Amino acid sequence: NIHVKANVSKIGEVVSSVVGLPHPTIAMVTGYAFGGGMELALACDFRIASETAVMGLTETSLAISPGAGGTQRLPRLIGETKALELILTARRLTAEEAMVYGMVTKVSEPENLVKETIEFAESMLANGPIALQQAKFAIKKGMNADLHTGLAIERKAYEITIPTEDRLEALAAFSEKRKPQFKGK
Repeated sequence: NIHVKANVSKIGEVVSSVVGLPHPTIAMVTGYAFGGGMELALACDFRIASETAVMGLTETSLAISPGAGGTQRLPRLIGETKALELILTARRLTAEEAMVYGMVTKVSEPENLVKETIEFAESMLANGPIALQQAKFAIKKGMNADLHTGLAIERKAYEITIPTEDRLEALAAFSEKRKPQFKGK
């Protein structure tokens, strides 16, 4: 029992470290993602799944409960009632079903999964790196606060982007009708 607790604690730490990354994170789900694998995917900002993927928080079928954040992250993502349904029934979802539940951002044909995931990442990477980090920070921190506090978090995140070289580059690029070349400064 002590080893199980230690392992679950360590898995939880790894999963939480993904949540804490300042950059946008994307899980690419290609096959089975149950239990800890699903909890790791839920720790990412986005999940893109192959049509062949099957996923769920199925721990209750093993007489245990999710222990690496699943009971907290899934309800925040899809709502309490849907999360209760999926966790308490240990239901396994196809990628399309997960899309309907709001667990995945996109479903892709297996042969296009890597390409579509890279394209999705590139659509974010075309934007200012500091702005991406600050927007993610404001959303993540603001979601756990009341609206007034969330708006203050947003304002502070916005203020951090104002003095950046990237913002000046964006203004110059717009004026010169060219794509900006962001440097993360």
